[in-house]
Amino acid sequence: MTISANWNYPTSMRVGAGRIAELADACKSAGMTRPLLVTDPGLSGLPMIARAREICAKAGIPVLVFDRVQPNPIDRNVADGVDAFRAGGHDGVIAFGGGSALDCGKVIAFAAGQTRPLWDFEDIGDWWTRADASAIAPIVAVPTTAGTGSETGRAGVITNSETHTKKVIFHPLMMPKVVIADPELTVGLPKFVTAGTGMDALSHCLEAYSAPGYHPMADGIAVEGARLVHENLRIAVQDGGNILARTNMMAAASMGSTAFQKGLGAMHALAHPMGALLNTHHGMTNAVFMPYVLAFNRPAIETRIARLAAYCGMAPSFDAYLDAVLALRRDVGVPHTLKEFGVDLAQIELMSDMAIVDPTAGGNPVPLTREIAMALYRKAYDGTL
Repeated sequence: MTISANWNYPTSMRVGAGRIAELADACKSAGMTRPLLVTDPGLSGLPMIARAREICAKAGIPVLVFDRVQPNPIDRNVADGVDAFRAGGHDGVIAFGGGSALDCGKVIAFAAGQTRPLWDFEDIGDWWTRADASAIAPIVAVPTTAGTGSETGRAGVITNSETHTKKVIFHPLMMPKVVIADPELTVGLPKFVTAGTGMDALSHCLEAYSAPGYHPMADGIAVEGARLVHENLRIAVQDGGNILARTNMMAAASMGSTAFQKGLGAMHALAHPMGALLNTHHGMTNAVFMPYVLAFNRPAIETRIARLAAYCGMAPSFDAYLDAVLALRRDVGVPHTLKEFGVDLAQIELMSDMAIVDPTAGGNPVPLTREIAMALYRKAYDGTL
């Protein structure tokens, strides 16, 4: 079974195997004639990037590549990308890759036309209104992993290299104009990356669903996204060439980022400092924290998680769902503890201070204090549920 579909929510999405062939048309529909392709060094030399450039060149669209994007991108990556964008006279960005390339590409498209410092547009209050909206370049997003969902997000996460903190840069017009979700681009991913990014998608769905507030649309998207992960991630990890599983995981990733407009929570608040300070893989870090945060939040979310369990075909209880998460983590190779993950708690006090002020902390259904953050770090290190 193969899937091919055109979606217009939350943006224009071209979903299905082989649809990278439509990249030039996607650029034209977004109003680009000279895009900058933003990717990472690991992808820039691969055939998929050469093919993307060839597809565009045949349609009369010259494409230059910027690949100075590191995992957990920093402000210098954005600044270098802005310089390349301006120097090349580009009129749009093709953000091509995993979450880091997508986030950096979106922020480059946003920042290239602004005159204020990047941190003036952090996702605080109405700071996004400071931007010159008319100067934001259009974006075409081409994800090559199924996890962050950055292709359907209105923000990018960039690390401030001076403070070593992750900052969220937000503007509604950072939503890509067109997304090409081609599962064939994910087929060659290592099992670790498939597992980590897939668990990231699940963390987005779970935290959005658990976040307080009234948003039934986000809740509905989140529960179906979670079901898709539970039913497809094992297959995608063990049989990387299974296009149906890969397609469903790409859908789940986009659904997770669509849903988390409602909010995220402690999984991300705890993971972001670790990524900024220790450069850990974001999705895998979320996956390690997942059961510990679920157990901590249980008093506030037990009824809704029981409903989620029932929807996913499990016994309708919190315990059944927690057991399913633990089994999924084990089956796809997620370390059960931070100790097994290869990190220590030498900076636990600093990480806890960073966690409680992280923009995602406010979405947790139980208030996250410094003491609670420290306790959760220790539980995740020791494996105490």
